[in-house]
Amino acid sequence: MAKKQHRTPVPGPPFIRLLAALADRNAPRTGPDLSDRLSQWIDWTRAVALSRALDGRLPAGADAAPGSVEALDAECARVRASLVESITAPPAAGKPAATDATAYRQRCLTVQRAMLTATGRLRGLLRDRLSAGPGELPRLAEVDAAMEQALSPREQQLLASVPALLGTHFERLRDDAGSAEVDPDSSWLHLFRNDMQAVLLAELDVRFHPIEGLLAALRPH
Repeated sequence: MAKKQHRTPVPGPPFIRLLAALADRNAPRTGPDLSDRLSQWIDWTRAVALSRALDGRLPAGADAAPGSVEALDAECARVRASLVESITAPPAAGKPAATDATAYRQRCLTVQRAMLTATGRLRGLLRDRLSAGPGELPRLAEVDAAMEQALSPREQQLLASVPALLGTHFERLRDDAGSAEVDPDSSWLHLFRNDMQAVLLAELDVRFHPIEGLLAALRPH
């Protein structure tokens, strides 16, 4: 009797570990240094923009800050709670659960677009508040804008692979169950829904990392 193979746990953030598990393969134990990886993501024109943000003259602060820190904190919490609810909510009453991979891929894309729109708006609001703040806060806003411009294209390219990966995971679980028909109450489909929910919640955490950093800079110390 063949022994069940145990894969070595993948190091790194929860989002990376979840994706590696769904792909049914190990991620490399080591990878390029952060500086080497960033050099592959940031071309020279964006690198120049980032350098200017780091070394340039601070912009003049505005007379009044656009919104209190407490209000921005509450808005970020409200938006995040709304996105969590959209990820975890069960199918609406009277609406059958999806039973094919295409429907789940589309669902994943819809949630990703909502996360991108919402987090982009929040990040802009926080940068506006930082730009009107004292000391080094305006520089942080400028650096964050340059970092977003430099890294966002590559980030979105990588995140765009998640729906396809989930679709492959769906088909693998279905094939392993040995059933051509998809029962909405089947155990493997429940497992898939839980996996998809976990992946999207982990992606939401990743998308909120810059927002949490900007909020931390705004809060009184």
